[in-house]
Amino acid sequence: MDKPQLIEHLHESLNYTVYDTKWVPLSAKFVVLGAKANGHGIMDIYELNKDKLEKVKSVEKKVAFKCGTFGAASLRNRHMAIGDFEGRLQVLDLEQPDLPVYNVKAHSAIINTIDAIGGTQIDCGAPEIVTGSRDGAVKVWDIRQGQAPVVDMSPPPQMGDGVNSARRDCWAVAFGNAYNAEERIVAAGYDNGDLKIFDLRSLSVRWEATMKNGICGLEFDRRDIPMNKLAVTTLEGGLLVFDMRTQHPTKGFSYVEERNAGRSVGTNGVISGPKATVWVVRHLPQNRDLFLTGGGTGSIRLWDYEYPDKRVIDDADGNRLGVAGTMHMVSAATLSSQPVHCFDWHPDKLGLAICGAFDQSVRVLITTKLNTY
Repeated sequence: MDKPQLIEHLHESLNYTVYDTKWVPLSAKFVVLGAKANGHGIMDIYELNKDKLEKVKSVEKKVAFKCGTFGAASLRNRHMAIGDFEGRLQVLDLEQPDLPVYNVKAHSAIINTIDAIGGTQIDCGAPEIVTGSRDGAVKVWDIRQGQAPVVDMSPPPQMGDGVNSARRDCWAVAFGNAYNAEERIVAAGYDNGDLKIFDLRSLSVRWEATMKNGICGLEFDRRDIPMNKLAVTTLEGGLLVFDMRTQHPTKGFSYVEERNAGRSVGTNGVISGPKATVWVVRHLPQNRDLFLTGGGTGSIRLWDYEYPDKRVIDDADGNRLGVAGTMHMVSAATLSSQPVHCFDWHPDKLGLAICGAFDQSVRVLITTKLNTY
């Protein structure tokens, strides 16, 4: 019992499908985004009140909500950027959510994924939102700049029957490398396993690779520092951590891989069963070398990354080659019979978290003994 324990503190059953959950900054409140059976979007705001959850607000819209983020919001306004099933990007004031602060038809199909940066970070550039869609496009938005994206990384048109027929479905996006006002990177993962690193300063693809399976989740260990690590999760149980400090001219970035990250974990800690999708990865805000994954078997796992003795070596041609570290599973728990597909650590309270699963419920979790790492 000396290792961290993943404990379910509160459990709220809902009458709709949950797609995303996010803590409201500087509060004990969180937002749940989802879709009702009639296709309408639902946004519920809950507050932790001692040993129970209290619903403080509920908003219903005509189109289902898919994903949301507070990353571009200041601590003063705490506006949430939301992507919906019809490709619309909205920024909502939680105090007056009926009238969007910003509203644009961002994509021609569902917005699968969203990330944002610059709201609270100091000296890391403009507040921007990045969206990825089934239409294959990755777009960056600054809501102060009007209705057009500031960067549009749409793939070139392909031969095909429909407008989106040959374009890859973008499943995951993440900001990183925003360590000053000029530098910024977007990582994007696609349904065919493509991983692309876009440099927003030079407006170019800095690096690309292809995983064995479709990419479901992406996250840099911290967005507001020079690129350090990038965690990638895939279908068929894949979990990879790339060392992003050193880019080799031909081999790219080094990585460590775990192929059983989505399989079931028994009460005795034994891993068994078929390989299942790893839906989400989230780094602990207070310690970027600890991160949690949510899997298709309804389990969550806490991982610890250890750096190698030397992070860079010289190859036979004198080029610098990064050296990946190792990762170890610290703790695991099975929460549901359905996939745990969204997760959010509280930015201020160590070990406090929320997650959503496809069993139409949200859970408040407490992870113990994280301060020992």
